[in-house]
Amino acid sequence: MKKILTIQDISCLGKCSVTVALPIISAMGIETVILPTAVLSTHTMFKNFTVKDLTDQLIPIVEHWKSEGVTFDAIYTGYLGSAEEIEIAKKIFDMFKTDDTMVFIDPVMADNGKLYPAFDMEYAKLNAGLCGSADIIVPNLTEACFMTDTEYKEVYDEEYVKDLLKKLAALGSKVVVLTGISLSEGQTGVYGLDTRTGEHFIYQNERVDAAYHGTGDIFASVAVGGLTRGLSMEAAFALAADYTADTIRVTKRDPKEPWYGVNFETTIPQLVSRLTVDLALSE
Repeated sequence: MKKILTIQDISCLGKCSVTVALPIISAMGIETVILPTAVLSTHTMFKNFTVKDLTDQLIPIVEHWKSEGVTFDAIYTGYLGSAEEIEIAKKIFDMFKTDDTMVFIDPVMADNGKLYPAFDMEYAKLNAGLCGSADIIVPNLTEACFMTDTEYKEVYDEEYVKDLLKKLAALGSKVVVLTGISLSEGQTGVYGLDTRTGEHFIYQNERVDAAYHGTGDIFASVAVGGLTRGLSMEAAFALAADYTADTIRVTKRDPKEPWYGVNFETTIPQLVSRLTVDLALSE
């Protein structure tokens, strides 16, 4: 069985970060090892949430794993809350990465043209440096602009996207994938560049008119799971985009629709079924 390490916080209530990554990746038939950077009572859209920082525990935990001979097929980072955690993530890559280990980074720090309140430009630059250690990065448009000193645009064309991908590639990652890219009315998806071949790939599906917390974590978890199971770049990112969109649709139809997250639990059977079909087609 393949094994993924995911490094991000635990929001005990809220359907994001580890509480999304662990069940989704496990359902895809992959052992999921977690390294929690912090424990939050809820995610940050709630008021008066509590936080217990675990930064000082990260190195002791991974040193124990190292002494036990633990290895990983992939290492997946999500939200990292400080510059110190970024530096620790680099150390973990050095400790566990081999020629057979995929490093997958979702540089969670910004959206809609703005950095999250806890972050500044120095953090963005550090995150850009971390992305240079990755095999695959999946920033959204805002994150990509902050990491490459590019003007953020809400209206853009394909040339703008390709130029941004080129700048991201210069950070050092093998594959760069922009998420939430819309090049035609009513459509959204991903646009990627494999720097090893110079080839671009694009996948668009129907835009769902709704926004929920944690959907980026769902997308990244499915993508890293699909790639670890052996899907091609195109198939893994199409699976991730479609599953995320389908889950938003299901949540939107729920009369008791939760404001703080999506009903991904109800769509996991469809994810597993689609993954089985995609794996069979890839053989």
